[in-house]
Amino acid sequence: MSLLVLVACASAGNEPLPGRPPHHTATGFRNLDPDFVRASGWTRWTFIARRTWQGLVSPRAFEAPRVVNDGAALRTVPPPQSLTWVGHATILVQVDGLSVLTDPNWSDRAGPTSWIGARRLNAPGLPFEALPRIDVVTISHDHYDHLDRPTVKRLAATHDPLFVVPLGLKQWFEDNGMPRVVELDWWQDHEVRGVRFVCVPAQHFSQRSLWDGNRRLWASWAMLGRERRFYHSGDTGYFGGFKEIGRRLGPFDVAALPIGAYLPPSIMKWVHTTPEEAVQAFVDLDARTMLAMHWGTFDLADEPLDEPPTRMLADIARRGIDPSRAWLLKLGETRTW
Repeated sequence: MSLLVLVACASAGNEPLPGRPPHHTATGFRNLDPDFVRASGWTRWTFIARRTWQGLVSPRAFEAPRVVNDGAALRTVPPPQSLTWVGHATILVQVDGLSVLTDPNWSDRAGPTSWIGARRLNAPGLPFEALPRIDVVTISHDHYDHLDRPTVKRLAATHDPLFVVPLGLKQWFEDNGMPRVVELDWWQDHEVRGVRFVCVPAQHFSQRSLWDGNRRLWASWAMLGRERRFYHSGDTGYFGGFKEIGRRLGPFDVAALPIGAYLPPSIMKWVHTTPEEAVQAFVDLDARTMLAMHWGTFDLADEPLDEPPTRMLADIARRGIDPSRAWLLKLGETRTW
């Protein structure tokens, strides 16, 4: 989540529309947890100012573990059944002959320009030029770290993939010269060569400017192949919807869940999971394996940059879960599934 979108959203028009799904409003969309609340505009603006100043005077550095990956094994025909962590929420999912990218971002900053926004701490684990032919790109929501305009424009120009997006984002893609888009509401699906992409609920918000808060839907994605099931959370706080997703679409073979950007809780509590909440979501989803993401790539929040994996693994151990079921991939690492 870019600091630039931690701004006040108008509350007007947040009531549900009669005859429409309960997450639809007159001006866009809303979260369904009645206790959900955003921090005040003042709290968010002071957080932005402090983080921006700290980034200028004392930028943090962190070297995440990585492996060299030239992509050769990923470009075989047919492609392997594999998962590769590129960084942040970007995962190359190869399933049933399809190559899919989630929330792709190869830029140096998560922001509206090359000089505004959260800095990238570690280079992508896979060079863009090393990618296999990309068939499908899923987008979870419109924040700059998850929807990077230069990256999706480059993908459209070089791979011409199908973009599968939540409601409200199709127009953005078309306005930016990318017409191959399927737009879905929560629980709607679309099939590509035998793989079903299901748009499922998340607890977050959307915004790319001061004027478009919650105008576009946010979502998670389930990819259901012939023998394998993958879940990608995008950005989300912990909510009861994980259990419903698990009941309706699980069990999942792998669930990719966010473990970073959780401090301070006054800002992050409702919209990002802590490492422990991510583990609970993994349990709720009835997944065989948890893949940690959304950490070690962009400097988005206040926690120590190396803390999320330690806390996640400690909670895995506390719960007595086999540690082989908790994947902390190195940048560029590929695992079969």
